[in-house]
Amino acid sequence: MIKESLKPFIGKYDTFEVKEQSDHRRLYHIEMNNERLNAFLSDNQDVNVQQLEYVPYMRLVIAQSLQSVLGESFSKTIRGILHDRKSGGFTMGMQQQTLEHEQYVLFATALTHLLGGVNFDDMSGKYYARFTVKDTDNSDSYLRQAYRLFTLHTDGTFFEESTDWLLMMKFAEENAVGGESRLLHLDDWEDLEKFSTHPIATSRIEYKAPSSKNVNKSVYNQTFYEQNGKPCVCFIDQFAYPATLEQAAYLKDFSQSMENSAATVALPLPVGDLVMVNNTFWLHGRAAFEKNPKLHRELMRIRGYFALV
Repeated sequence: MIKESLKPFIGKYDTFEVKEQSDHRRLYHIEMNNERLNAFLSDNQDVNVQQLEYVPYMRLVIAQSLQSVLGESFSKTIRGILHDRKSGGFTMGMQQQTLEHEQYVLFATALTHLLGGVNFDDMSGKYYARFTVKDTDNSDSYLRQAYRLFTLHTDGTFFEESTDWLLMMKFAEENAVGGESRLLHLDDWEDLEKFSTHPIATSRIEYKAPSSKNVNKSVYNQTFYEQNGKPCVCFIDQFAYPATLEQAAYLKDFSQSMENSAATVALPLPVGDLVMVNNTFWLHGRAAFEKNPKLHRELMRIRGYFALV
């Protein structure tokens, strides 16, 4: 039974409802009033994705439109959930009101811009990235490699600006078995104290992105750091360049411990749904798909930082 103490945001609001997420005890699921969702889509039917890409203030304009339709309580609730260490995440979706991918981008853009600023996505050259996973792949990272376990990590390890939160939204999926999102909340991990208090936990590790990410500069990050008296994490195995044998052994053991944790949960995500998590204390990855020559999945990613208030 899910403890009520973990769920202070559950309830019916005027324009939306917050429920327990059925697949993870720490996540919420948000359902909007369909009339309000359709009102938002109708109000912005003349806004296209190219406008959002070319005119940055339009992203804030549609965020204001979403807040006008759903109310300020919606903005306060999603911010509260993502800041709440006991949860820090939720799922929601388009509720079968549209199958138009442009409207998916529109909604996700509005949602994320209620939180603060977004990181420029160097891989796509935009404020968001859309990418496919299919049977064959020649990329230089695990992101598109369907049949390989995408190990647990945080985003933004090679950014100089903060990456406080992450949105992942499923646009399309065909002939897919497996490939679930894998999530681990730091406070559920059995070995958190062991690794967060290790002498190497606060050593600055070099991170360098592969060529596909279009980022040439190295950054140096601690694996563990503290916010509000709690440990937070910054890690991805593919892009870490430890300087010593001891650092390499620490990162390998750290990653293996998380991958073997009973607290790592596979989260199914229907087409048209999204998951948002606090990137400072949630790690995410992806299970491997079963082999299928006709496999096709398309996802969108937006990541960013909280507004200073």
